[in-house]
Amino acid sequence: MTEFSEDAIEAARKAFAGPVAFLKSAPSLEFLPGAIVPEVAFAGRSNVGKSSLLNALAGRNALARTSNTPGRTQELNFFDIGQPLAFRLVDMPGYGFAKAPKDMQRKWRYLVNDFLRGRDVLKRALVLIDSRHGIKDVDREILDMLDNAAVSYRVVLTKADKIKASLLAEMTRQTEEEARKRPAAHPDILVTSSEKGMGIPELRAAVLEAIG
Repeated sequence: MTEFSEDAIEAARKAFAGPVAFLKSAPSLEFLPGAIVPEVAFAGRSNVGKSSLLNALAGRNALARTSNTPGRTQELNFFDIGQPLAFRLVDMPGYGFAKAPKDMQRKWRYLVNDFLRGRDVLKRALVLIDSRHGIKDVDREILDMLDNAAVSYRVVLTKADKIKASLLAEMTRQTEEEARKRPAAHPDILVTSSEKGMGIPELRAAVLEAIG
């Protein structure tokens, strides 16, 4: 796991302490906002805790909507960070919801793949993995997509408070081992818990590092 300096942690805290606002949802590419600032995208399986993590990252209770219904978010959601605008976070549609109609799954794949391949300002994707389950085949599909699109990404373990420390350590080791075999993956992963605040300062620093 990566360690960040105190200066990096503090700079990231300040970056997220300013204005953070929902900008818009884009159901298709023609609705994307102008590519005017660096962007960092968040990807993850349905119910991996993506919305909760985004809320914790921004220090807001309701920035991103949370839902117990898998696959609720089927659009690209953009959030403006900073005033003046410094960068954007992109909440990508959750994947891996088995009950979704085939045409919805196909639409998701086209939207995400086209976005990843065509968004020049996208600096990094953060792929969220439930620490209780590790990387599954459905996660590997998005990792393959990112590798093929040559989009730099980093794996983030979520819900770390829901697993015993010994099991978490082993899951972290296994996840880093797999990440280091992938061409577009950052070799070090992040371990987080939105509920306990674990790893949130480091995640903020990782976002700031990604936008350079």
